[in-house]
Amino acid sequence: LLPQELLSFNTVLIIIFSASLSLFLANILKIPQSTSQVTVGAITGAGLYFRHFYFKTLLFKIIPTWVILPLLAYIFTFLLCRIIYPPKHANLYIYEKLFAHEKKLRITAILVSCYVAFAIGSNNVANAAGPLFGAGIIGIIPGLMIIAPIFGLGAGLMGKGTLDTAGKEIVPLGVFSSTIVSFVTATLLIFASLLGIPQSLVQLNMCSIFAVASLKDGHRSTLDLHITKKTFIVWAITPLFSVAISYLSLLIINRILNS
Repeated sequence: LLPQELLSFNTVLIIIFSASLSLFLANILKIPQSTSQVTVGAITGAGLYFRHFYFKTLLFKIIPTWVILPLLAYIFTFLLCRIIYPPKHANLYIYEKLFAHEKKLRITAILVSCYVAFAIGSNNVANAAGPLFGAGIIGIIPGLMIIAPIFGLGAGLMGKGTLDTAGKEIVPLGVFSSTIVSFVTATLLIFASLLGIPQSLVQLNMCSIFAVASLKDGHRSTLDLHITKKTFIVWAITPLFSVAISYLSLLIINRILNS
């Protein structure tokens, strides 16, 4: 997105600061937000400032993927969860099997959650370390080893609000539905990683959860939820906020340094 020669130490710090501030805002609002998108937003702000940015990559490769993959997450989850929702006589035997193998299902859910963690490492952690590597501040492996545990630390310190939003406020998730959501999300995220696209785990995950909510409560009821509207508004605003903060920070700092 940005030529490597423009990734100075100051520029990288501003990119990381802008992305972090945008994520902090989303956490305050208790809305899950994408590390990938605010990072790309911050890099875009830097590119606009330097007037040197690969817009074709953003417009024809990254943004279409950001639209298509969440839609696929919704569709795949909707189709898979239709097996058990809504409960009816035709799928009663599936419920019986699920209850009979509840322990195995819980173990499967844990394993799939580990699969999600692997997918996060393949994409979101790499995105966070990318600007540091691009500027030559730190190598790939040391960068990933430093940043990966901090993801867990951030979840522990500030993640409760977003966890409640994703896990409870939209629709209650059972073991089966949460496993499907996690599997679909992780698979699509790894697919994006193979394409070299910085993709939002959050949006894949939330669109999958919206699919479960649509099955249980209907499409209209899900769209009319306050939390649904709030989520889409925050998703639209925070990347733009990241662009603006990055651009303005570079403008101010470089004027100070050059004065």
